[in-house]
Amino acid sequence: MDKRLLQILRCPVTHKGLSLARRETIGRVNAAIKSGILSNRDGTLLTETLDEALVTDDSKLLYPIANGIPVLLEGESVRLDQLEAY
Repeated sequence: MDKRLLQILRCPVTHKGLSLARRETIGRVNAAIKSGILSNRDGTLLTETLDEALVTDDSKLLYPIANGIPVLLEGESVRLDQLEAY
């Protein structure tokens, strides 16, 4: 993802900055998806693993990146507190 774009993107919910999720975070998210316990803020259970994602500066919300495009919709975001077991 273009670093200049990352500098201007903000979370639509909290208005905090966003950064690329670390591999460790993506791994934990994907493990939770495979276990069938991770849902987005709309309440939809996630079934597709992620290759990339953005995380808010406070590490509370994750936004998927689909085909290189950040999906910055509130309902598509994932609360990372769901990962406490992972």
